[in-house]
Amino acid sequence: MRSLIADARFVLFDFDGPICQLFAGHSAARVALQQVEWLEEQGLHGLLANGVRDDPDPHSVLRAVDLRHPDSDLVDELEERLTYEELKAVVSAWPTPYVDALIRTWTAVGTRLAITTNNSPRVAASYLTDRGLIDCFAPHIYGRTKDLELLKPNPYCVNRALSAMGADPSRALLIGDSPSDYVAARAAGVRFLGYARNERKERVLRGAGAGEIVGSLLPVLNIVAGR
Repeated sequence: MRSLIADARFVLFDFDGPICQLFAGHSAARVALQQVEWLEEQGLHGLLANGVRDDPDPHSVLRAVDLRHPDSDLVDELEERLTYEELKAVVSAWPTPYVDALIRTWTAVGTRLAITTNNSPRVAASYLTDRGLIDCFAPHIYGRTKDLELLKPNPYCVNRALSAMGADPSRALLIGDSPSDYVAARAAGVRFLGYARNERKERVLRGAGAGEIVGSLLPVLNIVAGR
């Protein structure tokens, strides 16, 4: 892991997970339920299979509707409603332990940083601004677009970041907490470091094929700081 981190000249962070727990104080499950209820009010409950109706991940509802009605005003409205809820969640998000210091240390030693997330880029920018970290990333914040087929595991946002920074993929590292992050990194030719805040997350990442996984960012910080 030491060489994986020490050799990185460009570091791409997923947002919800490695940088913060976005829905720590604003339930993601409640947001997903609100999406389902809104669709019911529009007379569109039949768009969702039973498993999706009960899925606590708001992105699952959004993806399900997009599969049935791609590039539609309905998807645009649902995506905008999700962005609104994500922005509300920023004020109660929990910072991932040690990540603020890690971001500042990596910036201080000249490593270029970017955000590559399935959340709205407005949400990531809002959170980073509140934490005083926006200058460590701007303008390299790449997130959800209106074209939901470009969400990770599609490597679109990873490739956008690499291209904008003029980065050699072999010198880049992506830190993420989900299989979609791992798959996107592999597709873009970028090395991957998994962050798993609990055993369930670690099992899922290892099941996807991820090899290097940490349960805390402290050892990463220590390596970057030369300790």
